Amino acid sequence: QVQLSESGGGLVQFGGSLRLSCAASGSHFSINDMGWYRQAPGKQRELVATITRGGSTNYADSVKGRFTASRDNAKNTVWLQMNSLKPEDTAVYFCNAEGHIMDVRNTKFVPFNSWGQGTQVTVSS
Repeated sequence: QVQLSESGGGLVQFGGSLRLSCAASGSHFSINDMGWYRQAPGKQRELVATITRGGSTNYADSVKGRFTASRDNAKNTVWLQMNSLKPEDTAVYFCNAEGHIMDVRNTKFVPFNSWGQGTQVTVSS
């Protein structure tokens, strides 16, 4: 099983910045895509940004030009740099990773999709 641990959330004023981190841990796994999603109160979880193993990124229109995703494949870590934050960015931010992990019972690699526990980001106006 692959565990994701997020950090970096908090309270920030309008126009401020935060940097979220997410580190994956476990054994015998390889990550393809990593991503950040968010869920505001009363709303569905939505995609914020994804980044492939090769570094290609995709962003929600609402965060383009303000948020930047990056990753270190050797450290199995992904970051989300959030600048020019707005009150509407307030949400719980979740890290996601998908890839393959070895089934120790037969040494075959099988797909996995893991989520972090979430970190709260609050932007005050």
